[in-house]
Amino acid sequence: MAESSNLRVAVIGGGPGGYAAAFLAADLGMKVTMIDPEVNPGGVCLYRGCIPSKALLHVAKLLEEAEQAKNWGIEFSEPKIDLNKLRGWKESVVKKLTGGLGQLSKQRKVEFVQGKAAFVNGTTLKVTKTAGGDETLSFDRIIIATGSRPTMVPSLKIDSPRLMDSSGALDLPEIPKTLLVIGGGYIGLELGSVYATLGTKVTCVEMLPGLLPGADRDLVLPLHKRLEKLFSAILLNTTVKSLKEEKNGIRVSLEGPNVKEKEQVFDRVLMSVGRRPNSEIAGLDKTKVKVNQKGFIEINGQRQTAEPTVYAIGDVAGEPMLAHKAMHEGRTAVEAIAGHKVAFEPNAIPAVVFTDPEIAWAGLTETQAKEQGREITVAKFPWAASGRAITIDRPEGLTKLLIDPKTERVLGVGIVGAGAGELIAEGVLAIEMCALAADVGMTIHPHPTLSETMMEGAEVFYGQATDIYRPKR
Repeated sequence: MAESSNLRVAVIGGGPGGYAAAFLAADLGMKVTMIDPEVNPGGVCLYRGCIPSKALLHVAKLLEEAEQAKNWGIEFSEPKIDLNKLRGWKESVVKKLTGGLGQLSKQRKVEFVQGKAAFVNGTTLKVTKTAGGDETLSFDRIIIATGSRPTMVPSLKIDSPRLMDSSGALDLPEIPKTLLVIGGGYIGLELGSVYATLGTKVTCVEMLPGLLPGADRDLVLPLHKRLEKLFSAILLNTTVKSLKEEKNGIRVSLEGPNVKEKEQVFDRVLMSVGRRPNSEIAGLDKTKVKVNQKGFIEINGQRQTAEPTVYAIGDVAGEPMLAHKAMHEGRTAVEAIAGHKVAFEPNAIPAVVFTDPEIAWAGLTETQAKEQGREITVAKFPWAASGRAITIDRPEGLTKLLIDPKTERVLGVGIVGAGAGELIAEGVLAIEMCALAADVGMTIHPHPTLSETMMEGAEVFYGQATDIYRPKR
């Protein structure tokens, strides 16, 4: 620890991975410099990703619940949407959180430099400051946390303000009458849900046979059914052949078995076909750092690159591209720098899709088990048998546990339903602690709650669930 306190550490990038690494390094007594183009830490997650999108999704959920309240004998007048005020509220959330991170940086005595960094060698950076001027700084260790950016399909890229990526869509330039979402992944579905709830007629196009290709089909089904009512159309096995700007919108050429109109005009188009790592860092070729064919920086278990003094974390260092994965990688890298015996070896990294209903999963998925030829027992508890789900009129949910039939260990958890993102943490803990189905089943859960569905899912495995009848296996 005494040695680590003398280290000078640079963190390139102020996103969740970057600031988590910088703050822990400072807590351990290191002298830390964080370099980022923004005025405060936060990265894409806080400025143009997780946080603003969830703020808008909260508004969308409120509007949907107001509509659903008709089923309960309560009707509200037609909502009036003040777009400027909504945009302002979203931006105030971002400002509050990023400003708070700025204060934490100062409290921890982290030197924050607004600008861009370029490598001179494995221990030296040339920093071009936003305010003007260059400065060359030397460090003992450097952590790359430059994140990722939205991918654009080159053949569909046109110079038009009507064509948006996820960052542009979050700016809420307007509420268009029609919107085409290219890509049925979590970003497209989340933002498509926001615009559809605000009154836009949304069409979603996905080239594969189902939405959210990485998720198990039984988890996606309840969401798909709900989105069919919310969206104007969901076109699977469909590709976009061309985009052409016209006076009144963007003319889109579509090709697929369910396409009735081969050409359609949309007010705006959102391209959400994935993200790519920001590994094109100036001067990186002057180090031993290796970048693979997908653009990810190659690292070991300690998040160390082929250049011993340089580490890489987060989106730039490989999938899954998730903020919470980046944060834990940042802490692992710093602990390794401090000389601790650590490695980034999680048994489960949770994934959450913040649509309505939410979808969340952790550990082994059913799809992966089939691909690996792995024997599992799937125990499902339908929310139609949950007292809490019925009281909030959301019985479409499902909780399932993937269990090793021999050891009875919980290998994976999948949840679809209201608040699934909050519920999945118990599944992550169960997997990480090598819990057995019996451990989960015998843990007393409060009633009536949605968390009980985890307990009863475990009880299903033994054929003893209180609220549903399943014969013993």
